Amino acid sequence: MSKRLYLFLYCAVGLLFGCSSPKTNLMMSRELNTDWQFAESGSNEWLPATVPGCVHTDLLTNGKIEDPFYRLNERKLQWIDKKDWLYKISFDADAALLKHDRVALDFKGLDTYADIRINGELVDSTDNMFREYQLDVKPFLKEGANELEITFRSPINEGVKKYDAYPYWVPVSGNDLAEIGEVEGGKMVSVYTRKAGYHFGWDWGPRLVTSGIWRPVYLKAWDEAKINDLQIEQHEVTKDKATFSAVVEVDATEAKPATITISNEGQELAKADFQLEPGISLYKLEFEISNPKLWWTNGLGEQPLYTINAQLNVGDQFAEASHRIGIRTLELVRDKDEKGTSFYFKLNGVPVFMKGANYIPNDVFLPRVTHEMYETVVNTAKESNMNMLRVWGGGIYENDEFYDLCDEAGILIWQDFMFACAMFPGNQEFLDNVKAEAEDNVKRLRNHPSLGMWCGNNEILAAWFGWGWKKEEEAKSQANADSIFATYKKIFHEILPDAVAKYDSHRFYWSSSPSSGTGIPADLVNGDEHYWGVWWGKEPFSNYATHIARFMSEYGFQSFPELKTVKQYATPEDYDILSDVMKSHQRSSIGNETIEYYMLQDYKKPKDFESFLYVNHVLQAEGIKFALEGHRRAMPYCMGSLYWQINDCWPVASWSSTDYYQRWKALQYYVKKGFAPVLVSPYRTGDQFKVGVVNDKLEDIQAQLKMKVMDFDGKVIWEENEPVTVPANSSADYFEVNEKDFLKDKDSKNEVFVVELYNGDQQLSSNEFFFSPVKDLNLPKPTVESSIAAVDGGFDITLKSDKLAKNLFLTIGDEDGFFSDNYFDLFPGQEVTVHLKTAMLKETLDKVLALQTLDSTY
Repeated sequence: MSKRLYLFLYCAVGLLFGCSSPKTNLMMSRELNTDWQFAESGSNEWLPATVPGCVHTDLLTNGKIEDPFYRLNERKLQWIDKKDWLYKISFDADAALLKHDRVALDFKGLDTYADIRINGELVDSTDNMFREYQLDVKPFLKEGANELEITFRSPINEGVKKYDAYPYWVPVSGNDLAEIGEVEGGKMVSVYTRKAGYHFGWDWGPRLVTSGIWRPVYLKAWDEAKINDLQIEQHEVTKDKATFSAVVEVDATEAKPATITISNEGQELAKADFQLEPGISLYKLEFEISNPKLWWTNGLGEQPLYTINAQLNVGDQFAEASHRIGIRTLELVRDKDEKGTSFYFKLNGVPVFMKGANYIPNDVFLPRVTHEMYETVVNTAKESNMNMLRVWGGGIYENDEFYDLCDEAGILIWQDFMFACAMFPGNQEFLDNVKAEAEDNVKRLRNHPSLGMWCGNNEILAAWFGWGWKKEEEAKSQANADSIFATYKKIFHEILPDAVAKYDSHRFYWSSSPSSGTGIPADLVNGDEHYWGVWWGKEPFSNYATHIARFMSEYGFQSFPELKTVKQYATPEDYDILSDVMKSHQRSSIGNETIEYYMLQDYKKPKDFESFLYVNHVLQAEGIKFALEGHRRAMPYCMGSLYWQINDCWPVASWSSTDYYQRWKALQYYVKKGFAPVLVSPYRTGDQFKVGVVNDKLEDIQAQLKMKVMDFDGKVIWEENEPVTVPANSSADYFEVNEKDFLKDKDSKNEVFVVELYNGDQQLSSNEFFFSPVKDLNLPKPTVESSIAAVDGGFDITLKSDKLAKNLFLTIGDEDGFFSDNYFDLFPGQEVTVHLKTAMLKETLDKVLALQTLDSTY
C-alpha cells in the first residue's frame, strides 16, 4: 500500500469515526550495524565484522590473532596499526527512501582516518575519532542494493606523514610508546591525530592503536525539516519555580510555517509558531517548572530528573528530540581570601567537598565496554560515597549512557577535553578540527546535570613550566618554543573556552589541570594540584596529609591486581614481579622497584608471590588513606580529593582501585570508608596526636566520641568518652594530646588506638591508628572463626577472632562473588558480618572460602 493511499484511508476512517488526522514522523532512521565484513587492504579475504567494533577485536573474533592481553601477545600485534583496513556492507534503498528530501549516513564514531565510498564513489573523508559525521548520501544512492565501503587508513602511517611534514618537534611525554609500537625512528606521532591518546600507550596501558567503526551507524531520511539539537538552558531557580529556555536547532529544506511544543512527561510547557528558514536555525521557547525538585550529588539528596521533549510540527508531519535534565545550581567558586584563591563547587547554594577519582576508558578496545560495565563503575563510585569522577583527557568523551548513569547516581563529572601530556601542532587544519570536535561534544553533553565543568587539558601547562619542556625547547630554538606555546594558548585560551562560552555558557571552563588560573602554573593556594611526590619522588605517605592544595585532583599509588586476575593474563612461571610478563604488565618506568621500596618501609618482605600481591593491596590502601583523610580534614581550605584512578583498561599493575575485571582492590574498600559522609580520623601531626571529625551532612550531629587503647589480645589499656557536637558540613579536631606523653605508659608495638563515633546506638564511624610501622608490630597469630548463613543473593559470613587479625582478607579462589567489606582489622571480642554476593552453592563456598591476615605473609 502506498503512503498516500494509507493516509487517505486513515483520514477517511478518522472522519467517519470522529478521529483527528494522523501525523507522520519527518524522520526515518535505520541502524546499519549488522552484516558488515572487513579485510586487510590488498587482500580478498573478507571476514565477518562487528559494528560497533574495531579491527583488533574483529581479528580476535575470527581467530586471526591471539588475545592481546595475554602474556606478551601485545608485542606481536604492532603490525596491525601499520595496515589499511576495509569495511563494507550492502544495504537496500527502495523508491520510498529515495523520495525523501534528504538521505544521510549518520556515523556516531569513526576511528580515525576513514574514506567513505558508496557504490565506488568517494563521499567524504574523516580524520577525528571524537566527532560525529552526518553525510548527505542521496546523490550517491541507487534504487536497490548499494555498497558502503570504508577504508581506514593506518593512523601510524598517516601520523608519520604529518610528523615528517611538520617544521619542528612537538613535545610529547614518554607515554607515546613508539618503541613498543615499532614506529620508524621511534617517532611519537600521537599528537598529530585526533584520537584517544591512551591507544598509543600510557604508564598504565598497552599500545594497541585501533581503527574501525567504534560507535553506531544510522541511515536517516527526512522531509522538510529535522531537529538537529535541543538545548535546555536553566535560568532562575526558586522554591516555587525554575525558568528555562528550550533552544531548538532545526535544519529545514525550505521556508515554511511550523509549530514547536515543549513538554515534560506529556504536560505541555510551551508552544509557539515559527516561520522556518532554509538551512540551520535556532528557535527559542521560554518555559517554567513549578515547585522544582532539586538534583543533588550522591549523599546530599535525591536525583530527580525531568524529561523535556521538543516536538516540531510542519503540516501533518512532526520531528522530536528529548533530553533529561536535573534542576540545580552549580558554580565553581574562585574567591580571594587571606591565603590565596578558593577552588570549590557550590551546589544549590551549599559548598560541597568533592570526593572521587579519576576515570579512564574501561577497555583499550572501546566497543567492548558494555552497559553493565558502565553500571558497575558508576555504582562502585556511588557505593563508595563518591560524588565526582574526572573524565581524564587522554581517553574519550564518554558514551551518553555513562553520563546518564552519573545523572541517576548523583556523580558530578569534571570533564577534560581530550588533550593530555603533550603539546600539539598549530596548523590551521588541526585547529579547525579541534574547533569542530569541541562543538560536537559540548553540544552533545551540555544537558546532563552530572556535567560539572569543562577542563582544557591534563598536565600540559605543568609539563611546559614544571617538567622542563619550555627550557628544552628554548635551548633548541626560541622561535619554535614561542610557536609551540602560542599554539597552546590558541587551543586552550581561545578555541576551547570560546566553544564553552558559545554552546554551554552556564558552565565553568578551567584551562589546564593542574593550574592556578589561565596560563598560571599550579601552586598550593590558588587552584588544583596533581601531587606525585609520593610515588615519583619516593616521599613518605604522610606527606599526603601536609602537601595540600585547594583541590587535589590527582595523586595515587600502584598495586598489582589480585591473583585471580593475574591468572587471566599470566602462567605460574610468570609469577615473579621481575618476570618478562609481569614487567610488561607494569608500564610505569619505576613501577616494581617503587612498590617494593615503599613496601619495605612499612612491611616485612612477603614470603611468596601471592603474599606479595596481598601486601601490595594493603600497602596501596593504607598509603592512600593518608590522603583521603588528610584532604577531608583540611576542609574548607581543601575542597576536593580525586585519587588516580578508579578503573583499568586492561589487566595490569596500576594506580587503580578496581582492576580491569572491575574487582575491588583493598583500596576501594578503604575509599568507601574514607569518603563516608561522617568520618572520624585519628592522626599524627608534628609531636601531637589528634582525632578529627568530618561531617559532610547538612545537619549538625550530636554524638559520643569513644576512644580506647587496647592490646592485641583485646585488653583495654586506656579509654575516654566525651560528647561532641559536630556542625553540618564541617571538619574539626575533637581530641589532642602530646604523642610522647600519651604513649609513655603504653606499648606502641603491642597496642592500637581505636576510636568510634556513636549517635545513640548507631555507629557513625570508626577508625584505628597504630603508632609503629606494621613491620615493627608484634602481630599475633589469630584464630579467626567464621559462620556462614544463606541469605537472598548470597551469604552472610560472621567473623570473630581471639586476637587482632590485621587486614583480614576474605577470598573465594577463582569463584565469582563480591564481599561487602574486606581487608579490615578484626579486633578480639568484635563480631563482624560480611555479606558475600554470589550465585555459588554453600557446598562450594565451604570449600573455597579462605582467610588471610598480615601475620601469615612472612
